[in-house]
Amino acid sequence: MTARVEVLVQSSWVETIRGYIALTKPGIIGLLLITTVPAMVVAQRGWPSTWLVIATVVGGTLSAAGADTINCWYDRDIDAIMKRTRNRPLVTGLIQPAHALMFGIALGVIGFFFLWATTTLAAACLSLAALLFYVFIYTMWLKRRTPQNIVIGGAAGAFPPMVGWAAVTGDVSLAAFVMFAIIFFWTPPHFWALALKVKGDYSEAGVPMMPVTNGPEYTRIQVLRYSVLLVLVTLLLGPAAKLGWLYMGTALICGGVFAVMAYQLWRHPEKTSPMRLFMASMIYLAVVFVAMGLDALLI
Repeated sequence: MTARVEVLVQSSWVETIRGYIALTKPGIIGLLLITTVPAMVVAQRGWPSTWLVIATVVGGTLSAAGADTINCWYDRDIDAIMKRTRNRPLVTGLIQPAHALMFGIALGVIGFFFLWATTTLAAACLSLAALLFYVFIYTMWLKRRTPQNIVIGGAAGAFPPMVGWAAVTGDVSLAAFVMFAIIFFWTPPHFWALALKVKGDYSEAGVPMMPVTNGPEYTRIQVLRYSVLLVLVTLLLGPAAKLGWLYMGTALICGGVFAVMAYQLWRHPEKTSPMRLFMASMIYLAVVFVAMGLDALLI
């Protein structure tokens, strides 16, 4: 009997820990960090110290995890309505809202001071700015008020390259701002592709995502427009960061493929799943940023 109680207690602890991890949205964090390290390599024009890379990744992870946790705390009411989020820990009751909020704030505070202590004050401040923008501008202000929520609010996810750059140099440059712009223009087609798939969820929850307020056809046109702009912005990074043929060739080829996929989603929606573009967008962003890092290392 005692052994069974111990197993149940251990199982409960494991589930709770998993719940706290789920609040941080590790999948999203992983994608954001893929954009941090290549930016550091480009800023250094080579591999920075391994300790600096680890410290920046750890600090950035803590800050992003704090932002995501607070987002889950604030959105728990609409998360309970939408099918894809109704199993989140705050919806199921696995974790209490007050505990989640304290956890998110603690992660953000620790992330800021860790980055300040191990990298630069500029990197720490940029990371904190991303957290505050995501929580207050996107989550609390824009998300439930305007279909432009992901356009403006998506800027929060564009900070990681600037954080990485500032961790190396102590400031930001034109190249860092172009990297910011790449993610800024990537976010709408990435997120609207998902929104097209789960349009009913957002409609039921009363979230004014573009497919809900403007319709799927208009959204698909916007996806194509932002995809084309995204490709053009990626090409600007070549001269801005003095990158060579490896990056420029990758950006041009991958960007062309991505734009064609966006065009197919617009012209042939009955044959093209928006989730195909959604998944491709993550691969595309990762490949472009890896290419810029390799270019700075090898060329």
